[in-house]
Amino acid sequence: MRIGIFGGTFDPPHLGHLILANEAQSQMHLDRLLWALTGDPPHKRGQSITPLSHRVKMVQLALAGEQEIELSRIEIDRPSPHYAVDTIHLLAGQYPQAELVYLMGGDSLRDLTGWQRPAELVAACHEIGVMRRPGDDIDLSSLIKTLPDITKKVRFVDAPLLEISSREIRQRIAGDRPFRHYLPPVVFQYIQENKLYR
Repeated sequence: MRIGIFGGTFDPPHLGHLILANEAQSQMHLDRLLWALTGDPPHKRGQSITPLSHRVKMVQLALAGEQEIELSRIEIDRPSPHYAVDTIHLLAGQYPQAELVYLMGGDSLRDLTGWQRPAELVAACHEIGVMRRPGDDIDLSSLIKTLPDITKKVRFVDAPLLEISSREIRQRIAGDRPFRHYLPPVVFQYIQENKLYR
């Protein structure tokens, strides 16, 4: 079994997330794709993050009806800090026979040497699926110096380059600008009903 791990704060989950997840699932031949919602991301300390209960509900709404894609509670039900390397080790314990494929954006790959125990993370993954974003400038040769096994693990996911980000959506909502069509309708409705990001 091949299991993908798609981590993030998903604040809010948007159509770009869903498109990338579906492309990764197809191109990486994933049997299951777990959205690992991060409750308290170490790299976002000091930033305002929507309460976890709202983000859990929005991800559940966004994923309703998806085949083989589901919310994982691997980072929700354990105390912070939440590091990808620990998440991978915990999932390897839960699914000892599975090939674990960690999904990340090109910007995350570029910054991977600054992550917690990056060599250990690379070693623990069967593959790393890298989802390109507009303006990505990925230089694997510089990563090889620190992470020599990276080229054996990285597979690029070819997906439409959608310039949608959760940050931009939050800014649009706060600025009373149009945002409806960036989101699954159920997530849009939830944000409206709960007056989020105002």
